[in-house]
Amino acid sequence: MKRREYLAALAGLAAAPWADALATAPATLHVFGAPPAPERVRRVFAAGAPAAVLIHALAPTALLGWPWPLSAEARGLLAPAARGLPMLGRLAGRGSTLPLEKLVALKPDLIVDAGTVDAAYLSTAERVWRQTGIPYVLVDGRLADSARQLRETGRLLGVAARGEQLARYADTTLLACGPDAAARPPRVYLARAADGLETPLPGSVNGECLEAACAVNVARGPGGGLARVSREQLLAWSPDAIVTQYPEFHALARQDAVWRRLPAARDGRLFLAPSLPFGWLDGPPGINRLIGVRWLASRLHDGAASSDWIERARDFHALFYGHAPTREELTRLPGLA
Repeated sequence: MKRREYLAALAGLAAAPWADALATAPATLHVFGAPPAPERVRRVFAAGAPAAVLIHALAPTALLGWPWPLSAEARGLLAPAARGLPMLGRLAGRGSTLPLEKLVALKPDLIVDAGTVDAAYLSTAERVWRQTGIPYVLVDGRLADSARQLRETGRLLGVAARGEQLARYADTTLLACGPDAAARPPRVYLARAADGLETPLPGSVNGECLEAACAVNVARGPGGGLARVSREQLLAWSPDAIVTQYPEFHALARQDAVWRRLPAARDGRLFLAPSLPFGWLDGPPGINRLIGVRWLASRLHDGAASSDWIERARDFHALFYGHAPTREELTRLPGLA
């Protein structure tokens, strides 16, 4: 699509009521207001964590700041310019932490959010645009659509070639599960929280990495969100493997007598994923999970050793975050040690 046609499509979408945006939006972008021409986008406010990771990967110099506080350890794994970005607060998620007057004072050319697209998020986007006059773009942030997110947001930000480069990584990562995986996919429990008893239910954005890695989520329950479960329920589910991003839970499950009643914990199928600078499985549920899908698939299907992942992690960091940490820095990360 030529640039003029693309901008015309965005302007046409902006005129539609937000309730119709899901039906009329081109691909993954839902637009309110008239975005600047791509070459004029210089200052972008990320409404939430997934959007911040997306913008940082595509156009790091345009990102105004982080929507949530990054730890010193996380900042240390980013390029120097990204380390120094301020924590600004968010507009998306469980309540805004940034007053609109402060948002206006930042003078962004564009607001970008990425993640769930539903009536509530569309309503928020429309409201913020109408109250501030700042164009607002909501990107459908499902993991399966990562390549399309990168391509379309890259075009929006005037970095189409960069978007295409990163989208190719996503394309090769999110391949359809083959017949061997489909015949007997591993049944996996994704453990959250320090005690491991919080988990995403099937359909939750927080558990998309399991399906993408050709695994089955053992958790069951209505709603598709996060749920608390009992140890008795876990014993009944008896997963083939347990994965987590929480080092404290990983240490607990390797020692606790009840957890070790599960064959997965007892027989070495308890896997700890890295979580810095952004989570490999979640936290946030953004494009940062692409390396986690590869890592998880290797653990579940190939049994690759941790040492195989130091260079792969360096390559991913260099490609997506513009900075390759040293081997020593990566070796110190929980999950890559």
